[in-house]
Amino acid sequence: MNKYILTLILKPDLEEKARKELVEKVTKQFKSLEKTDEWGNKDLNYPIKKQTKGFYIHFEFEAEPGVISGIDRNLKLEEDVLRYLLIRR
Repeated sequence: MNKYILTLILKPDLEEKARKELVEKVTKQFKSLEKTDEWGNKDLNYPIKKQTKGFYIHFEFEAEPGVISGIDRNLKLEEDVLRYLLIRR
């Protein structure tokens, strides 16, 4: 079991219900969730997918190494995720 950090930048105009569903879909794959921080809408340093703002969410969790490739694949396919950073602690 390894510890990971995941930071998501979501589209700023995403409705709260859709954002919660997306976060729930991502966190279901974690073995144990240690910490969740919603940083809210922040300005981006440069446009990403024609967006100048993004909604930031930060997670610290534990998961099996084999699950991480699935999380990575799902985040790449998700349209509402502008950018993400997934690292092992």
